[in-house]
Amino acid sequence: MSNDLFRNYVAEVKSRIREVSVEDYLKEVATGAKPVLIDVREASEVVRGHAPDAILISRGILEGEIEDEITDLSTPVVLSCASGNRSAFAAESLQRMGYTNVRSLAGGFKAWAAAGQPVVKS
Repeated sequence: MSNDLFRNYVAEVKSRIREVSVEDYLKEVATGAKPVLIDVREASEVVRGHAPDAILISRGILEGEIEDEITDLSTPVVLSCASGNRSAFAAESLQRMGYTNVRSLAGGFKAWAAAGQPVVKS
């Protein structure tokens, strides 16, 4: 089976959102900026490891739960998933809800771990 439709859809969504690399996210944090990092993977994925400061809100409930975590629509938010696709969809969704400073972590948790960043196992 081909995944061309999915790949095209992901590319279209990514054209409407902003992505941030692990390196640029870490530089931002080092300057004192503290974007809220939200991991949108499922619990079964997160138990194998996640970034230490990540708030865990699975993609399936993100829109219903986000206001409990982030009330200020201008708060810097970085969304992460396994590879950067679900977080792109999540970023687009939060933008549509009115959040104005949302980005997706390029490469997701795989990029985080590959960059040698700390991983917490739940």
